Amino acid sequence: MAWDEWEQLKSEAAERSSGGMQLNRLPDDMGGGSGRPPSSAGDLEVHQKDLVAIGKEAHTLYDQLWDKARLKEAVDGAAGDLTAQGFALGAGLSHVSLKWSTQLNSLLDACAHISNHMQVTRRIHDDDEAYILRQMSSIAALDAGFDERSGPPGKPNPNYGDDKKK
Repeated sequence: MAWDEWEQLKSEAAERSSGGMQLNRLPDDMGGGSGRPPSSAGDLEVHQKDLVAIGKEAHTLYDQLWDKARLKEAVDGAAGDLTAQGFALGAGLSHVSLKWSTQLNSLLDACAHISNHMQVTRRIHDDDEAYILRQMSSIAALDAGFDERSGPPGKPNPNYGDDKKK
C-alpha cells in the first residue's frame, strides 16, 4: 500500500466517523483535567450506592422468599395424607411440591448470588476502567510517535531525498 493511499483511507475514515462514536483513542480535550473521559461520552458508570441498593433488594427478596415461600413440609404432609387415603391427587401434589422446591431453590440461589456479587462489582469496574485507560493512553502515545513528521502529512519526508531524482 502506497503512502498516499494510506493517507486517503485515513481521511475517508475520519470523514465517516466525524460526530460518531470514537473507539480508537481518547478525545484531545477531555475537559476538567481529571485524566478521565467525561461520562457524557457514553462510559459505563457504576456508583456504589446503586450497587448497594441492588444488593439490598436482592437480600430482602431472599429473606421474604425464605420466610413465605417454603411450603414443602405442609404440602408434602397433605400429599402424603391424600396418597394414604387412596387419592391420585396426592402423587400430583407431591410432584408439584418437588418442582416448586426446585424452582424456589434456584431463585434463592440467584438472589444470594446477586447480593454477594454487588459487593465486588464496583471494584471490578474500577479496575477495568483503569486498565482500559492505560491501554488507550499507550496507544495514543504510540500513535503520536508516528505523527512526528518532518513535513506535511501525506507528503514524502524531504529528509530521505527525492525519489524522482533517483
